[in-house]
Amino acid sequence: MNESFGNVAIQEGRYLYAVINSGAQLSFGDIGINDQKVFTISYEDIAAVVHSCQAEAYKTNDNDKAKEWILAHNYVIDYASKQFGTVLPFAFDCIIRGNDETIKNWLTRNYEKLTRELEKVENKAEYSIQFFCDQERLHAMVTDSDLELKEMKDKMDKASKGAAFLIKRQFELKMKDAVTVEISMLANDLCSKIKEHVEILKVDKNTTQIPDKYKGMKPVAAFSCLVHNDKIENLGEALDVINKLDGFAVRFTGPWAPFSFVEVKDD
Repeated sequence: MNESFGNVAIQEGRYLYAVINSGAQLSFGDIGINDQKVFTISYEDIAAVVHSCQAEAYKTNDNDKAKEWILAHNYVIDYASKQFGTVLPFAFDCIIRGNDETIKNWLTRNYEKLTRELEKVENKAEYSIQFFCDQERLHAMVTDSDLELKEMKDKMDKASKGAAFLIKRQFELKMKDAVTVEISMLANDLCSKIKEHVEILKVDKNTTQIPDKYKGMKPVAAFSCLVHNDKIENLGEALDVINKLDGFAVRFTGPWAPFSFVEVKDD
């Protein structure tokens, strides 16, 4: 939504935060984006968590303002999660053009899908799991298991300066390929160790940001997991075992609303 609309006429809309497993008509107070009043619009035993707005996307060139909006969006979803346990969260800036009746019609039209999705995530939350391995440890593992790399390393140590340079280049290229293969094998092994403790597991392919704590380590695998509340302790124990392995580290965050596991499309 533009911070200033001028005199442009923009239609009424409802900003959609989440759908909850309760048909209660509630007001959550002024906790929404830009301190908007957040309330529910219900149909049967479900309700949409919304605030009234103009049907225009939120836009700003101010990064701090954008972060503030996203934090407010997530705060409302977390608040609803604490109140009702199970929610279907929607991404930032999901706006439906219309009024309360429009939302009620949307809930009615998608009731079966929404209740099915609510059942899928009931008593479950999303967690993020990232595995890292020390670079030197990883290279040592690869070299120890690859006879050709061992031979190349020995030749490089004994060769003349010019020959050693060429061997080193060949060694680095083969090491790069071997590390890629090793990481794939490690990822599959780590996945097998946690799979029994999660309901749904998705591979995260776009995890480019590495926290400072893990800088210098090689990312091995990253997963988004939907985990039942009853299994979180067992998952934590399995991850603790991996985290204590020499040269390995685990980053485990959550619980989050199940953004990665909700599939709601309007007909």
